[in-house]
Order: sequence, then C-alpha cells, then structure tokens
Amino acid sequence: MILITGGAYQGKTAYAQAHFPYTVTDGADCEFDAAKSAKILTNYHILVRRLMTSGRDAEVFTAALCRENPACIVLLDEIGSGIIPMDKSERIWRETVGRAGCILAENAKTVIWLVCGIPIALKGELRENTSDSARKDSRQSGKKLYRTHG
Repeated sequence: MILITGGAYQGKTAYAQAHFPYTVTDGADCEFDAAKSAKILTNYHILVRRLMTSGRDAEVFTAALCRENPACIVLLDEIGSGIIPMDKSERIWRETVGRAGCILAENAKTVIWLVCGIPIALKGELRENTSDSARKDSRQSGKKLYRTHG
C-alpha cells in the first residue's frame, strides 16, 4: 500500500497519475466495495464521512481495506490542521479521518506527503521520479498537472 497525503489541491492525484498507470476510483462517490478493490483511491477523507453517515465504522473499514487491498494507492487530504470545527460532528469526522490515516500509514509500505506538488517520503522511498518528465512535457504542451478552480 502507498499512502499519499497532504492538503487540498496540493497535486496528490496528478502525482499518483504521473507515477502509476491505474484507473482512479473516487472515494467521494464510489460504492464501498469498489473502494476495497481500487488501484488508486482518491478522497479517502470523504469516503470516511460517507461511511460514518451510513452508520459504518470507518476504522474497521480502513483496517479491512489494508488487509484486502494491500496494493492500493490511497490519497487522503490532511484535514487535522487549522481551526478546530465548532460543530461536534465535524470534530468527530476530523478525528476519525486522522485515526484512519494512522491505520493507513501503519500498513503502508510507502507514505508520501505532498506539498505544493513536491513529494516528501515520510516512510519508504519515492518511486523513480517520472513526474519531472511529465512536468516538462506539461510545460511544453501547456497542460497543468494539477486541478484549479480557475
């Protein structure tokens, strides 16, 4: 398992797609069982919210994901920094995402923290850097390797 974490819009999906030629499954709207067979699973923090809303235990699900899909590449937004939410349910969600992230990191062979599109290996080693050539190609073609709202 590989865990790629970092703040919102830091280039996690672009990094994963540049390094791993797999289909992306979006945790924001996929079936729960599909998450357990995903090659690249994005928006795990939103999947945790969906699990909680449906009455499922997100930590149990996360442990099962690690057992059943140890080759998965999981992308998780870091939501534990910043202002603590006033709403109790938001605090509980934030704490649950943090605990799920700890489970993922413990089980992952590699943990990558992505900041401003720059990967930092927190555990294990970075894969051969194909993103440099992807970035060079994107500069020449005018394509961006990250999503923006503009």
